[in-house]
Amino acid sequence: MPKLEDLARRVEHLLVRHAELQRTQQLLQQQVQDLSAERDALRNRLSTARARLDTLISRVPAGTLGDAGAAMGSGAGADQSPRGGDE
Repeated sequence: MPKLEDLARRVEHLLVRHAELQRTQQLLQQQVQDLSAERDALRNRLSTARARLDTLISRVPAGTLGDAGAAMGSGAGADQSPRGGDE
């Protein structure tokens, strides 16, 4: 009966491994949730900062910025992110 005992050991080993993988999966899912929440918070902060900068730029008298205003994005499409709309 060594074959039956070997099979029983292998099944037990697989059950233990399965439990380990389930726990790892749970931890990874929690990490994804945490990172997604952090990403969303950072996107919110970025959006707020952009809005504040736009407000400050709009308060600068016309002509004060000169060429720097064009370089800062006062032209068309200034609201677009270089990565193609992460917001």
